[in-house]
Amino acid sequence: MIKFLDLKKINERFDKAFQERFKQLLNSGQYILGNELNTFENDYAKYCGTDYCLGVSNGLDALILIFRAYIKLGILKIGDEVLVPANTYIASILAVVHAGLKPVFVEPDEKTFNISAKELNKHISKNTKAILVVHLYGQLAEMDEINLLAKKQNLLVIEDAAQAHGAINSKGNRAGNLADAGAFSFYPSKNLGALGDAGAVTTNDVQLAETIKELRNYGSTEKYVHTSLGFNNRLDDIQAAMLSVKLPSLDNDNSRRREVAKKYLSEIKNSKIQLPFYDLSKNHVFHVFVVRVEDRDAFVSFLEKNDVQYLIHYSKPAHRQLALAEYSNLKLPVTDAIHEQVVSIPMSPVMTDAEVSQIVNLLNSY
Repeated sequence: MIKFLDLKKINERFDKAFQERFKQLLNSGQYILGNELNTFENDYAKYCGTDYCLGVSNGLDALILIFRAYIKLGILKIGDEVLVPANTYIASILAVVHAGLKPVFVEPDEKTFNISAKELNKHISKNTKAILVVHLYGQLAEMDEINLLAKKQNLLVIEDAAQAHGAINSKGNRAGNLADAGAFSFYPSKNLGALGDAGAVTTNDVQLAETIKELRNYGSTEKYVHTSLGFNNRLDDIQAAMLSVKLPSLDNDNSRRREVAKKYLSEIKNSKIQLPFYDLSKNHVFHVFVVRVEDRDAFVSFLEKNDVQYLIHYSKPAHRQLALAEYSNLKLPVTDAIHEQVVSIPMSPVMTDAEVSQIVNLLNSY
């Protein structure tokens, strides 16, 4: 059996460091908003190249807090429209809705599966106030063009970088430092994964950072003094400590993911399988490696019979979910087609060359 993602194998590399760090934390007696959180926030801000990083409870809450903070600052207001890629995970849409804003679904570019400035421009109205960009599957969207469009239209740009930890653009800037603010998830399966739920916001905006710092902690920056209606969305020190242990390995892990991707791209030669676009730069960290097939049922059945695990990102688009039934009448043919045909094959920094070759040979025989 070739696993889709072997989290045990990924994390056992850090076993000794995890135990030492946990023992230090345990002995400190400081488990919430403590030194481990401060250390990780400083290290991750430095890694992303931003002035600020705020550790929060998960990636969804990171996005919600960004929107809520902009509302508190008077930059957004309830009911404002936010342009969002239609083919993203539902969390991106939920964040907009839970913040009291209105999502406007935008079709992706069929080559990259990311939204483009050209398509975004078609959906801008007098009610549009922000763009939520998702770096889907780990590949950066065309941020220069999107930021230029946003500047012309006076729109906020927020990155959903939950799948793009460490992705670098042509100017050397990382995901999380390519817009007004960035939201990260450190769900265990992410390129930088915690041992539970975890997330962060990155930004260079001091007002936004201070507002999120307040909102994540019951609307308080001073114990028992509450200046706003906040939430309990803090990143606990245990997860922060584990993330600090793993952060120094992130770039090497991403490099290995790109090596695996390059082998897939150069050696899988099967007209029934459409491989993803990749320009061979560091703008893609291959959180997942997604292929496209016309008969998905037949393809996944083939994988199952040959003991290869897979996942589908995602089997049903957000506007087809019961939770978002009000958007079910939207005509989004590109998004619908993508969601009917994509399959994610094994991708991991701890895959062996033999496993990669086995996948290649198997897919060539399909």
